[in-house]
Amino acid sequence: MFPYLGLKASTNQAQIDERLKYHPEVFEFFTTDQDVTPSGLNHLKAMIEHVKAAGVDRIVMHHPMKFNGQHNEVAVDRLSNPDAYHFLMQSSENLIQLAIQTNTQVLIHGAYNSPVSDILSNYPSIDSARKVVFNRLDHFKSLGGDHVMFENSISPLFDYGDPEIENLIIEHQYRLCYDTSHGFIVLHGNNSKLKASMAHLRDQVVHYHFVDSMGQFHDSLELGKGAIDWQPLKSVVNPDATDIFEINLKDQMNSQEMRASYQYLRACWQTSG
Repeated sequence: MFPYLGLKASTNQAQIDERLKYHPEVFEFFTTDQDVTPSGLNHLKAMIEHVKAAGVDRIVMHHPMKFNGQHNEVAVDRLSNPDAYHFLMQSSENLIQLAIQTNTQVLIHGAYNSPVSDILSNYPSIDSARKVVFNRLDHFKSLGGDHVMFENSISPLFDYGDPEIENLIIEHQYRLCYDTSHGFIVLHGNNSKLKASMAHLRDQVVHYHFVDSMGQFHDSLELGKGAIDWQPLKSVVNPDATDIFEINLKDQMNSQEMRASYQYLRACWQTSG
């Protein structure tokens, strides 16, 4: 029953097995550029089957966050950075193909957090860069259908919180991942606006990253240790979606902070109306 115990790990089997000890209902792979090489994809496929064999059938692959040490931005300029552009497109297409083969999901960040000055060094305006992002997301959507989703960022190129951008996202009929911390940061720690944003996008959200934050920068806090007011959010989440608890861990071999966050949210929503 929603919210699910959703846990995240790399493709390292020892990490995966630590998560599986707790019988998660949702599993998300955090991939790197090494996971989308030919040998990496073979290993990833084997780990997907390993997780499925443990009884978990709700599986998400998080597209690599970085390439050559830099954020893997959908808006990467094709002419000035052809290697990063090729990596973005090829890795996305490879993961989408794997998701279709294994009946799993791929999560692609609509953006990360490139400084506005960097964006404007390649594009004449934020609007023109955003159009490039949406064109590329449209392409991934056409390839992946119900196997691909897009996550919000703290970049103006693909953030949740601005009703006009949200309306554009709704028009494109994207399947969405809603990261609560990213939304909260964009909205400068305003809980009522976070609730409104989550309500607005509710019907298109298929996956949540439940993460707490102080609303100032990317801090990825355990639930209950930030400034998000969780209780009112029960009424605006999509119960048909999946979820994970994407929390910074002290030890990557111990998912304790993720599991504690699940228990916190479950208790919070059990006591709310």
